[in-house]
Amino acid sequence: MMSEQHKSADLIVCGAGAAGMMAAITAAERGNSVLLVEKNDRPCRKVYITGKGRCNLTNDTTWQECLQNVVTGSKFLYSAMQAFPPQDVMAFFEDLGCPVKVERGGRVFPTSDKSASVIDALRNRSRNLPIRLVQATAESILVKDGKVVGVRTNRDDYTAPAVVLAVGGATYPRTGSTGDGYAMAQKVGHNIVSPTPSLVPLVEKGHLCRRMEGLALRNIALKLVDAKGKTVFTDFGEAEFTEDGLTGPTVLSASCHMGRDDGFFVVIDLKPALSMEKLEARLLRDLQKYQNSTMQSALVELLPKRMILPILNLAEIPAVIPAHSLRKEQRQALLQVMKNLTIPILEKAPMEEGIVTSGGVSTREVDPKTMESKLVKGLYFAGELLDLDAYTGGFNLQIAWATGRCAGLSSAKQVRKDETL
Repeated sequence: MMSEQHKSADLIVCGAGAAGMMAAITAAERGNSVLLVEKNDRPCRKVYITGKGRCNLTNDTTWQECLQNVVTGSKFLYSAMQAFPPQDVMAFFEDLGCPVKVERGGRVFPTSDKSASVIDALRNRSRNLPIRLVQATAESILVKDGKVVGVRTNRDDYTAPAVVLAVGGATYPRTGSTGDGYAMAQKVGHNIVSPTPSLVPLVEKGHLCRRMEGLALRNIALKLVDAKGKTVFTDFGEAEFTEDGLTGPTVLSASCHMGRDDGFFVVIDLKPALSMEKLEARLLRDLQKYQNSTMQSALVELLPKRMILPILNLAEIPAVIPAHSLRKEQRQALLQVMKNLTIPILEKAPMEEGIVTSGGVSTREVDPKTMESKLVKGLYFAGELLDLDAYTGGFNLQIAWATGRCAGLSSAKQVRKDETL
């Protein structure tokens, strides 16, 4: 049983994910004793699976450009991101003995290509600081006279004059992100923006994608169009067909712009580098080259093999007709499909498949310069629990590091200030 002395600290951090670990380390480096409450048997379970196990820990760009990749809460993040930009994050991990590298699109990974390197760097640093890890589930924030006095867990009550709540959102619940923090924040007066999955695959209406399941496309242009025909998002890059619909970097980023309304369409330009005129010239050359072959065979150099039949079906062109018999109107229909492959979207995939959560603690009730609650003195928030989300590319982990750093610094300052009173 833990002694009463060991049940208290200068700061309690709930959640040993990216934001929580950063907050705990930051505060402890400034001389604060920290109790780190984590319900999992080890820290950073979600960090372990990010970037397909490689951990895309930030993006090698300016903090201003970073904010341009934030979908929800860019203004709120201005101070935190400026104070701890991607370059500082990269230097932080380099100093901890975790060298990093930059890949396409500015994505930053550990040179080992293993997320375990990032986690080990954080764990090793925390072991050399006044941080005590407590395996328990945080259940509520203890408040007295409008001020934080501690945290109640399923094991015991722990006391501290400051608490950082960084228990994550509701995506990937198997990693421990089960939305517990929403109820905890609500109990002390905070409003919760209804959580929805973000950076999530899209489920199609129909079965077109299923016919091309597993096919990955590169260098395509993708746009998301709403029910009124308005383009709400555009991107260039990669997409992949699944049994139920679409996934891939461009699709995941598009999902951030899907509200709760239905009627969305994904429109893919398979040949964005070619104008309609140049694509037609290319098609005519192939038709001439394969004039005595079927249309299915004539498109082998222009389209992936698994895509040919579905594209011909959409253009209402029989696959078995000779290439030399293709009429002008059929050719135009084929070109339109290749430049505007339209896929009706039924819905986002379930929360369990989302990479991050959109929604959470309303940032209107949090001080952007300190991450402290405007309602409860001594309560701080960090990471995915807040109503913040961004595109793929390391930007969501950058948010976690920046808000965790800000909360750690601010809570440490508060504790020192309170000690001098």
